Amino acid sequence: MQNIPKADLNEFLSGNSRRKAAFVKKIGTAFQEIGFLALKGHFLEDKLQDALYKQIHSFFKLSNKVKSSYEIKRGGGQRGYTGFGKEHAAGRSVGDLKEFWHFGQNVQSKPFLKNIYPENIIVKELESFNKIGNLVFLKLEKTAKIILQALALYLKLDQQYFDEFIDGGNSILRAIHYPPIKEAPKGAERAAAHGDINLITLLIGAQGSGLQVLNHQNQWIDAIANPDELMINIGDMLSRLTNDLLPSTIHRVVNPPKETWGSSRYSLPFFMHPIPHMPLNCLPQTLGKNNLKKYEDILAGEFLFQRLVALGLIKK
Repeated sequence: MQNIPKADLNEFLSGNSRRKAAFVKKIGTAFQEIGFLALKGHFLEDKLQDALYKQIHSFFKLSNKVKSSYEIKRGGGQRGYTGFGKEHAAGRSVGDLKEFWHFGQNVQSKPFLKNIYPENIIVKELESFNKIGNLVFLKLEKTAKIILQALALYLKLDQQYFDEFIDGGNSILRAIHYPPIKEAPKGAERAAAHGDINLITLLIGAQGSGLQVLNHQNQWIDAIANPDELMINIGDMLSRLTNDLLPSTIHRVVNPPKETWGSSRYSLPFFMHPIPHMPLNCLPQTLGKNNLKKYEDILAGEFLFQRLVALGLIKK
């Protein structure tokens, strides 16, 4: 497969059973064959998307001293700011060429989550930063919920199977800044090859090329969404739950050609996580004589902790 498959969420929401079934088959097949999909018809309006890009541009232009004041010690990078080069791909020691910000669940509007997740960090210098980030979070969370309902049907589960596990899930909206490259990187990339930790990832159309996907023929192919599309991929949690029926596809963000080193790149992925006590045990219908169980039973919270250690964000 050389191209990223495309689908329109309106087909699933149409009320027409034939169109809905066709959508389920299309996205299930796409995720099974390559793990990536370009989706239009989602709930994130262009105006709101543009507003968030303006806010994150303004944030990353703040001084390093100001940005660093929003970095939470021993927080595992789960809220607020994470400085340049501090995250690396699992199995690597060289940090990625990026800095980023994390929005999580708004525990102020969901009091039942206050004892489960940390509060979001408020940026005092930018009046609308948190408000807009929280709105985008909710729009992408709503979209991800519908995609998981469609995937539940593809897996021959009840359509609402995932709902109880993602309501108030430990999801994160990440605003990434890949700064201009000032000298030849020594083994570092903007984002080294990796698989995502979570159930599914929704990527708002990245500003600039660079995202590549490793297909089943072991070839790197470009993954560029149109302005009205979200790029969606399967994460390790869903791959584990489905015993690799829906594989977590390896992807990366490559360094740009030298003549464009002076330009920044921005990216906005939404990582849909379940609640920490969701079991990631392989679904029975994904097991068989020719597909033996590949993973030990584990809870989502335990798995997340293990991966944050592997990424260098938590020190054991």
